[in-house]
Amino acid sequence: MSIRLTFHGAAGCVTGSCAELETEAGRVLIDCGMFQGPKTLKALNYRDFPFDPATIDAVLLTHAHLDHSGLLPKLVKAGFKGPIYATAATRDLCGVMLRDAGDIQENEVRRLNRRNQRRGLPEVEPIYTARDGEKTTKAFAKVKLNAPAQVLPGLTATYWEAGHILGAASVEVRVSGEQGDTTSLFSGDIGAGGREYAADPEGPSGVDHLVLESTYGDRDRLRMTPDARRDFLAEEINQAYAAGGPLLIPTFAVERAQEIIADLQILMQANRIPEADIFLDSPLAIEATEVFRERGYNRQTGRNPFEGLRAGGRLTFLRRPAESDRLDRLRGWHIIMAGSGMCEAGRIRKHLKRLLWRRETTVFLPGFQAAGTLGRFLQEGAERVSIQGDEVRVRARIVSLDVYSGHADAAGLAEWAQARGPVAGKVFLNHGEPVALAALKDRLAQSGFEEGQLVIPEMDAAFELTGPQAVPLGASASRIAAGAASRADWHNARAALNLALNAALAEAPDDAAREALIASLAARLAEARPTG
Repeated sequence: MSIRLTFHGAAGCVTGSCAELETEAGRVLIDCGMFQGPKTLKALNYRDFPFDPATIDAVLLTHAHLDHSGLLPKLVKAGFKGPIYATAATRDLCGVMLRDAGDIQENEVRRLNRRNQRRGLPEVEPIYTARDGEKTTKAFAKVKLNAPAQVLPGLTATYWEAGHILGAASVEVRVSGEQGDTTSLFSGDIGAGGREYAADPEGPSGVDHLVLESTYGDRDRLRMTPDARRDFLAEEINQAYAAGGPLLIPTFAVERAQEIIADLQILMQANRIPEADIFLDSPLAIEATEVFRERGYNRQTGRNPFEGLRAGGRLTFLRRPAESDRLDRLRGWHIIMAGSGMCEAGRIRKHLKRLLWRRETTVFLPGFQAAGTLGRFLQEGAERVSIQGDEVRVRARIVSLDVYSGHADAAGLAEWAQARGPVAGKVFLNHGEPVALAALKDRLAQSGFEEGQLVIPEMDAAFELTGPQAVPLGASASRIAAGAASRADWHNARAALNLALNAALAEAPDDAAREALIASLAARLAEARPTG
């Protein structure tokens, strides 16, 4: 019996995780994530799925992050009627995240349509609404770690601790047939291990095929103890205070926000950093905090480090937009944590617009920044950025807090993959940008995997699995140009051109020079326009 494995997302990029397994008994998806990054890539969120949602029998969800779960409401809206298997914590987090994602889309589309009306452009519809997100959570079916769940006749799924965020799991899919079983292990996102906020990643050994994430496949990070991580944070906080404040943290609402708040409170109580009012300006992060307080027990440490996270004292929860708007009046030293972590949506953008140009501001980027995102441009040292159509000069100090990453580095990924051995068939590398994918492939080859085992699939590439054999079947018509998923696109280039033009006009010696520059550009544009 053969199995068809198709990669519908997170192929050549870090977002949009979605793989499909088709057997004689039916079809299942492993994740159904949202694409994030350049507008060319995000446009895939609005297009039809490359499969008929009504023919999908079940979804095996690894964890709640939107790049893995964010298109589930669209899937349900398009006709999917099966169960979504997930851990209890993932179900609870999705209960707030998917509703929030729908609400954000409704608000952003409302603003976009107002602009489109002024420009005479057609209106657009959100991918899904908050109500769609809420409806989707009713399809969840709870699974327990290390306990096989019967998904289809002859197909079981076993969830293993991934150590990434609360509830995150790797999924082992076993398909039984007359000639034996075929096992495929989907890593999901693998944690770094050694964290007090998450258990260490686990998994089975001796699988036929392994699908391995590669987010940090091209870099090794210094492995820090919790105390060393807080030492690093304290040093950066004290520098931010010395600059005059405020400190702005674009926050990933699930786990990263809770980890940083817990560390800030520990450091303040120990008098290692200046006292500060902390404003959590993210309704999603606030709701997620309640889930962490209820379900954050770490079985490896025997405690819940999030029990003490609640509003009061120095921590303030800002739920309503009007409460967020009042932060505009603050001056001096304070800390604002607002979504989103890559600065692509949510309340963080208005705070960046207001604060980036001020030298006393410090911005902490607390995790991976995908290509084409505002966070990535800040991380790479952009001097000017465009936010909501306005040009903003970057004078703030930008700091990358890589010590809070929820992903294993290259060494950790290789160690985890080796522990899953022997892998009889292929190791498919996904969920990484091209440089990271290539680097992890080289590292795995050096660590004992055969070169022919290691495969980097393209978007929508399919493979026929028979036991340890995997035969490539090619891909359907490409939904995106090769390499476009992991690089800045023409939208980013246009924004950069506008910034460069404004800078050149400002620096020109006189009006005659400005007129000459504009005339030269206009002539080049006229030459480039098609005729006829």
